[in-house]
Amino acid sequence: QVQLVESGGGLVQPGDSLTLSCETSGRNFKNNAMGWYRQAPGKEREFVAGIDWNGVRRYYGDSVKGRFTISRDNAKNTVNLQMNTLNPGDTAVYYCAAYYGGGWTRLAPVLYWGNGTLVTVSS
Repeated sequence: QVQLVESGGGLVQPGDSLTLSCETSGRNFKNNAMGWYRQAPGKEREFVAGIDWNGVRRYYGDSVKGRFTISRDNAKNTVNLQMNTLNPGDTAVYYCAAYYGGGWTRLAPVLYWGNGTLVTVSS
């Protein structure tokens, strides 16, 4: 059974940092692009970050550029999202995604989704 399990969410204050982790199992995704999305209450799911299979190319949504960093460790089957300078607008459920193919593009179909982890930024 393929699983993408997110962890690391929680309640933080504005300006804080947080690192999310996605651990995959049931299949090796070392040749697949991976990514993170988020969905805030009442809003559509939004692309946050993507990374190619080898970790060389990384892509970010406009709202997180310069603050978030995506990385992966294929030996550990994990994908991380380092989030800095968080603000209330970052409050959302964050989802890990595994794409079809090794290179990320905005049109790349998502093969698998995680169940999400909640990040709340509030004072």
